[in-house]
Amino acid sequence: MSFERAPLRYSILMPCVVVALCSGFAFTSSSRAQEPKKAEQAKPADQTKPAEQPKRADLPKRGDQPKEVTAEQVAESVIIIAGNGAGRAMLTQIRKNGLERGRETHTSADGRAEEIRYELRFVHGEKPDKDKVRLDSKTPQAEYSLVYGEGRLFGIINGATFTPRADTAADFIAQQAHSIDALLRYKEYESKVTSAGKDKQQGIDLYVIDLVDKAGRKTRYFVSARSFRVLSLEYEETRPGSATPVKYTKRFYDYRFAQGTWVPYRTVLLEDGKLTVETHILTVQYGVKMEDSLFQNPEAAASSGNP
Repeated sequence: MSFERAPLRYSILMPCVVVALCSGFAFTSSSRAQEPKKAEQAKPADQTKPAEQPKRADLPKRGDQPKEVTAEQVAESVIIIAGNGAGRAMLTQIRKNGLERGRETHTSADGRAEEIRYELRFVHGEKPDKDKVRLDSKTPQAEYSLVYGEGRLFGIINGATFTPRADTAADFIAQQAHSIDALLRYKEYESKVTSAGKDKQQGIDLYVIDLVDKAGRKTRYFVSARSFRVLSLEYEETRPGSATPVKYTKRFYDYRFAQGTWVPYRTVLLEDGKLTVETHILTVQYGVKMEDSLFQNPEAAASSGNP
């Protein structure tokens, strides 16, 4: 499978947006320079001379344009493409809430694989601390849910709540914090983006930008210079109980059109270069009505209902 798949119209669209202001002036100046001669040849001698053309100093100079694409320009271009040209307005309207169903294959250190079926529900708030996320997972051994709401994370199994293990909670938070959505909503998250230069992988030119959120978590994104899609991201986390940071890499494949937005349907996660999780989205639906009870602690809701 190709590392990058993008429709031709978007491959052409965004580079043109970025460089259009930097590439058009020479042609304009040359064309205007020819117009006075043509006008003088066509008009009788007794007619007034054509108006003077602007001096070169009055035209924007190539040197006045930014030589490098900024991190914010890259981020905004990613948002425009993800929203199928409509950008943030489309994403905010369509992806306010959603339901994603899929399967994950987890590979353990000894090479054994386990498949998990999952359903991911989310509701985006105005700020990250107002977001609601529920992940329902089904393994051959058990079914359980992890729920984030009102700034706290808890688990549900057989209708009873539990406190997730430290490593489980860390993985859940990292999944949200180090994601494409974190870049698409970087302004809402009040995150900062900076350029980390350029790179080239498997023959693909890439823009590299770093995002640091308000909690100080850093994610590095590798964005195609041709399609302005996120092809991969990297981050480091020190797992609970360990003193050695682990380097995580997410790679994104198989972008598909879903309700006016572009979504990668296949993601692989590597830990220190070893494949640990492969995720395949089966269906995704946005604009789904969500009951508040899905994101509430069932025990707390029951006790509040008692007199």
